[in-house]
Amino acid sequence: MTVVPIVYGGSVVVGGLEMVVAPSNNEWLQHINMSSSSTHHPSAPCAACKFLRRKCIKGCVFSPYFPPEDPIKFTNVHKIFGASNVSKLLNEIEPHQREDAVNSLAYEAEARLKDPVYGCVGAISVLQRQVLRLQKELDATNADLIRFSSNQNILNMPQSTSGNYPQNPHALPPNYGTYSWNYNP
Repeated sequence: MTVVPIVYGGSVVVGGLEMVVAPSNNEWLQHINMSSSSTHHPSAPCAACKFLRRKCIKGCVFSPYFPPEDPIKFTNVHKIFGASNVSKLLNEIEPHQREDAVNSLAYEAEARLKDPVYGCVGAISVLQRQVLRLQKELDATNADLIRFSSNQNILNMPQSTSGNYPQNPHALPPNYGTYSWNYNP
């Protein structure tokens, strides 16, 4: 652990990192733990160069996307796509799209290793079937809610005193089955 002396404003350079310290009446003690830093150290090769057993140069196309802390990511991508193909791909696309491309390649490689036949398409298919099943379940539940709501409204209807509506909605009208024949020959 490196300890930076107390500073009252200005900047301090420690191990190549410049730290700006705001002016304050309080004493600030800055601790930098270089071992927990996630930045790529120039002395350590990236996971790709380490796997390929080559020197990691300053402009290495793999270095920003395959840190030495995560060697499995490059190993999986290399097994499925090959280092040469990944290098060509990264050099052909825009720099702002490279991280998304590498993440996509890593996901596809991991899925392809788990399921060599379908890869991530198998996972997508399972999720689509699950969405359809849940949509049907939601539709059925909504239909039940509507049905229960309408039944509750019928039961809570005020009783009519005018006689236009029967007291029992399932009862037959009082003159049901009686016919009056007005036949004059």
